[in-house]
Amino acid sequence: MPSGDFPTQPGQTSGVRPFTVCGPDDPVPPALQGAVAALGNFDGVHRGHRALIEAVRQDAVNRQAGARPAAVLTFEPHPRAFFAPDQPMFRLTGPTAKEIVFGRLGLDGLFVRRFDGTLAATSPRGFVEGWLRDDLGLAGVVIGHDFHFGRGRAGTPAILADLCREAGITCRIVPAVAGGPGGAPISSSAIRAALAAGDMARANALLGYRWFVLAKVRHGDKRGRTLGYPTANLALDTCGLAHGIYAVRVRLPDGRLVPGVASYGRRPTFDDGAPLLEVHLFDFAGDLYGQEVAVELLAFLRGEEKFSSAEALIAQMDVDSARAKSAIRGDAVASMLG
Repeated sequence: MPSGDFPTQPGQTSGVRPFTVCGPDDPVPPALQGAVAALGNFDGVHRGHRALIEAVRQDAVNRQAGARPAAVLTFEPHPRAFFAPDQPMFRLTGPTAKEIVFGRLGLDGLFVRRFDGTLAATSPRGFVEGWLRDDLGLAGVVIGHDFHFGRGRAGTPAILADLCREAGITCRIVPAVAGGPGGAPISSSAIRAALAAGDMARANALLGYRWFVLAKVRHGDKRGRTLGYPTANLALDTCGLAHGIYAVRVRLPDGRLVPGVASYGRRPTFDDGAPLLEVHLFDFAGDLYGQEVAVELLAFLRGEEKFSSAEALIAQMDVDSARAKSAIRGDAVASMLG
């Protein structure tokens, strides 16, 4: 897996392979013209998605007409959010997180197209000829075995293959990748279920890297300082993560990767408020208010508890910190944060 520094801006990496993002209203840049692209929503960019990305890289290199750019095509907002805006969705990776992960996987770039009423009403043929061929100028596409597209999701993998052949676009269909519960295909749903159960080992194994979140540090009630455990507080959008204590690493705005221990939940000992991710960084002093950080979760240590006193909570936090440091030392899962 390519390594490199954490991108300072979406779509930018400092590794050896340039990575270009073509936004919803952007014309196709020269670096992505004639690309071979994997199509999908890619929530989580998990190991199953990685099979599509590896196929794209292979097809881009092996084309008889010469190497082509290797890319991914995805859509924002997520189609489920478009069709059911009143039903909040727990997304494993938002747009910026996806760019970070895609930028680590040896791709040349990412196409992001807007999912709106126009796209939702497009026929399968219009999707292939109008979007893939005319708008993006793709030379080839790679899809999963369960990919559906077009008005009413009428387009199947077989239909896409036929339409692409007529449009002069190659099409490769990648079978499911087993590895989920009971040998089931790896899926974003299985990863959400693992996170909801606090099973970080399972979630990270399905992802192939440590799951991480991005958020700005906000002001809190400063209670952690009085307890001897100052925290960086982050509010997470529609997060289905199990409430409890986690061993974490945090990528700071200056690029440093700092270990720590975090609590996600409602703070039942004090206020039972809205869920908040509170991160205590080991051996760190500084002001992070208003700055965006990335927090990767390595291990679940225990569930959220209500303590009878602040002293009892502090004693448990001492234990949690020691356990977090031990988990961090023994962690061997790949990181997307450098």
